[in-house]
Formats: sequence, C-alpha cells, structure tokens
Amino acid sequence: MEITGIFTAIIIGLIIGALGRLAVPGKQNIPIWLTLVIGVVAALIGTFIAAAIGVDDTPGIDWIELILQIGLAALGVAIAAGARARR
Repeated sequence: MEITGIFTAIIIGLIIGALGRLAVPGKQNIPIWLTLVIGVVAALIGTFIAAAIGVDDTPGIDWIELILQIGLAALGVAIAAGARARR
C-alpha cells in the first residue's frame, strides 16, 4: 500500500466509522472520537482483506471493499459499545 493509499484510507475511515455507527441499531454510548478511530482501523483492515482476496483493484467503485470496511466498522462499534455498557 502506498502512502497516498494510507491517507485515503484514513479519510475514508472517518466516514466509514460514522456509517458503521449508523449500521448498528440502538444507541451507542461511545464518544465520537472512538467511532472515528474504529472507522480508520476498519478501513485499513478492510483494505488489507480486500487486497488479500483480490478485490481491491476493480474498475469503478470498489463496492466489495467498502462493504467489508463498513461491516468491520459496525462490528467494532458494536464491540466497543458493548464493552462500555458493562462498565
């Protein structure tokens, strides 16, 4: 992954985090900064997974990669919200 790909993943990750939070039903009692961090991490992991399965370089919009990233962000938000709810 090139440096521009990392910066793009970070910017997209901020959006992915918000979409992941919207994908999880109910109220999440986590701060917005944690949602954004989860989104960035999910975007980077989703990009690596997409590269591993060979769907990272498709013509047009990489829908499979975006779905992977949003799914990972939703999973991360759900885990973080569940962990904070137990405290």
